Amino acid sequence: MKLKQGISGIAAVACMTAAHAQSAGSFYVTSGWLHLAPQSSSQPLTVTSVGGSPVNYSVPNTGAQLSEGDTVGFTAGYFVTDHIATEFVIGIPPSFDLNGTGVLSAYGKLGEAKQWSPTLLFKYYFNSPQSKFRPYLGLGVSRIWFTGEKITNSAFEQNTLHGPTSVTTDSSWEPVFNGGFTYAITDHWFAGFSISYLPLSTTAKLTTQAATPSSTALTVKTQTKIKLNPIVTFINIGYRF
Repeated sequence: MKLKQGISGIAAVACMTAAHAQSAGSFYVTSGWLHLAPQSSSQPLTVTSVGGSPVNYSVPNTGAQLSEGDTVGFTAGYFVTDHIATEFVIGIPPSFDLNGTGVLSAYGKLGEAKQWSPTLLFKYYFNSPQSKFRPYLGLGVSRIWFTGEKITNSAFEQNTLHGPTSVTTDSSWEPVFNGGFTYAITDHWFAGFSISYLPLSTTAKLTTQAATPSSTALTVKTQTKIKLNPIVTFINIGYRF
């Protein structure tokens, strides 16, 4: 009788554990620290038009690169099967500094912008749903755009661009390559770590109202293609329903 009761108790605990495991039908949310480390480089500044007339002049030995950024990230995910999950990732937009390279390095910080990159991931988890440690590999897509783009260095603006300048950047869809693991702390709480890579580039387009000897403004359009290729790390704490 006692043996039967013991076996029944163990079975009950096993069922409870399974109910809260990372298994088909379970939903989870996480929050944590996102660190973005761009592996950036850029093409030289290229003057594309002056006063409406097309030109194609590259300014030698000019370039820019982005600083690293940190922000708070949030995810929500759902296990479609015991091993396959979908996950939506978003973070508070981090601010990046644009720093000059080549002859522009003397100016230091040239400008800044905030990056938006909501991401949809499809992840494959290894090990059983009841395992405390579950590594995974993921593949997804991210929609990238920037806001608040502006030149902040007045010396660069006047000496190199020759007048007040506005900035716009391209938006794009980019693939995301992802890997990581989770570790169950309790039936509901878990910790996680992931690393992602995005082969990302954007074209920054500058429009300058350049001064002329006659004191009239001449519109000059300049652009540069910047490769960001960020490596993104995410340390988080999650709750499984």
